[in-house]
Amino acid sequence: MTPADEPHETGASPVAPRTGFSTARLEAFSDGVLAIAITLLVLDLQVPEPDTLHGETLLHALGRQWPGYFAYLVSFLVIGIIWINHHAMCALARRVDRRTLFANLFLLLTVSVIPYPTRLLATYLTAGHDDASTAAALYAATMVSMGIAFSLLFLSFTRDARALHTPVPPEARRAALRRFGIGGVAYLATVGLAYLSPVAMLATHALIAVYYCYDQLAPARRTS
Repeated sequence: MTPADEPHETGASPVAPRTGFSTARLEAFSDGVLAIAITLLVLDLQVPEPDTLHGETLLHALGRQWPGYFAYLVSFLVIGIIWINHHAMCALARRVDRRTLFANLFLLLTVSVIPYPTRLLATYLTAGHDDASTAAALYAATMVSMGIAFSLLFLSFTRDARALHTPVPPEARRAALRRFGIGGVAYLATVGLAYLSPVAMLATHALIAVYYCYDQLAPARRTS
C-alpha cells in the first residue's frame, strides 16, 4: 500500500457524495422562459392604423386602448416580480432534484400562458359585462395557478436541508409559507371579484404584485 492509498486519520467524517443537479441550468432555462413571456406582452399593444381612425385623432385612438396598457403594465409587473422572487429562491439551494425540476416546469407553464389571458382581458375589459367577467375570471384563475405553482416550488426547494446552503428551520419555512398564503387567498378572491368588476379585479392584481415586491422569503433568508 502506498502512502497515497493509506486512509487519512483526520477524525473528519467522509464527505457525502453530491446528489441532484446544479441550479445553474434551472435558472438559465427559467430566465429564458420568463424573458420570452414578458416580451410577448408588448406584442399585444396595437398601433392604430391611419385608415382606422375614421376622423378621430391619433391621441384619442391611443386613449381608447387604455385597457391594453393597463393589462400590459399589471402583467409585466407580475412576471417581473416572479423573476425576482424565483432568483431569490434559487439562491437558497446548492443542488436541486428531479422533483424540484418538475415543480419548476409547472411554474413556468403557468407563467408562459400569462400573455394569453392578458390579451383576452385587454380586448374584453370594456366589452359587455358577461364577456368582460369571463375574461377577467380566466386571468384571475391563471394567477391562482401561478401562486400555487410558486408555493409548491418553494416547498420543493426547502424540503431537503442537504440541498440548501444553510438549512431553513421549520418555523422560518412556515413563516414564508404564510406570506405566500396571504397572496394566494387574495388571488383566489379575485376570481369572484372578476364577476363584480373586471377593472377592480385587474387593479387588485396590481396591488398583489406590489405586495410581492417585498421580500416574502426574508424569514428563510435570514437563516442562510
